[in-house]
Amino acid sequence: MSDVTESAARRRRARHPVLLAVGIACYALGATVAFYALADDFGLVLLIPLWGIHAVLLVLLIAKLGAKESSAYATLFIVGTSAMSVYTAGLARDDLVLERRGVAVTATVVSQWRESGGRTASYFYELERRDGTRVRGPAMRRPNDRYDVGQLLRVIEDPRGELRPQTPGQADTTGEAVGAGAFSLAAVLAVVVVARRGSRLAGRETARAVADDRLAREEQEGRLRAILRAYPVGRHDYLEVSPEDFPLVPRARAARIAWETGLRAEAGDGRGSWRFGETVSEEAPRD
Repeated sequence: MSDVTESAARRRRARHPVLLAVGIACYALGATVAFYALADDFGLVLLIPLWGIHAVLLVLLIAKLGAKESSAYATLFIVGTSAMSVYTAGLARDDLVLERRGVAVTATVVSQWRESGGRTASYFYELERRDGTRVRGPAMRRPNDRYDVGQLLRVIEDPRGELRPQTPGQADTTGEAVGAGAFSLAAVLAVVVVARRGSRLAGRETARAVADDRLAREEQEGRLRAILRAYPVGRHDYLEVSPEDFPLVPRARAARIAWETGLRAEAGDGRGSWRFGETVSEEAPRD
C-alpha cells in the first residue's frame, strides 16, 4: 500500500465518529424494540439465531469506531443488557395486560410449594375463590415465602387463564419499566464509552498520519530538488519528471522548487510528465 493510500485509509477511520456512534446506539435500541415485539410470537429456536446475527452486526459496527480491541467486550455487554431490557419489558407487558383485562377477586391459599433454581428459589401458591372454584391461570409465584395456607388474599385474575394471578402490588409496572429503561440506557452508554475510546485512538492515529505525510513530502521534495539541481547549465531541451514518483508534491510546489533551483516549470502537461528547463514557452504557476 502506498503512503497516500495508507494515509487516506487512516483518515477515513477517523471521520464522523459522533454520527457513527449515534447510528449504532439507534440500531441497538431499535433491535431491542424489535426483539421485544417478536418475543410473544416467536420461540427461542428462532430468537437465539437472530440474537447471534445481531451480535455479529454489532461487532462489525463497533469496530468501525476505531477501538477494535474493545468491540467484542462492548458487544457482549450491549447484547446482555438488551436481552435483560427485553426480558424486563416482557414482565411489564404481562403486568399491563393483567391490569387492563384482569378482575379483582378474593381468594384463599389452598396449597403452597417451593421450587429451587440455582441460588434462587420461587414460591408458588394455589388459590381458590370463596365459592370453591380455582382461580384461573398458573399458580401465583413469589420470590419469598410470604403467604400461608388458609390466608385470604385480594388478587387480580386473568379471565382467559393465560397469566398468573397477582396481588395489586405485584401488578404495578413501574419497577419493570424503570428496569427496562435502565438496561437500554446502559447499552447506549457502552456505545458512548467505546466511541470516546475510538475517538482518542483515531486522534493519535491522525496525528501520526499527518507527521508521516510531512516527512514523506519532505523526502519527495528533497529527491525532486536533487534531480533539478543535476540539470546541466546551458541545456536546451526539457528535463521530464514523472509526477507519479512524487505523489505528495503538488504541481505548484514543484514549480516553486524548480524556480528556487534556477529552472522554470512548463505549464503544459507534457504528455503526463512535468517538464522543466531554463526557458519555457509558458511558465506554470508557483505556490
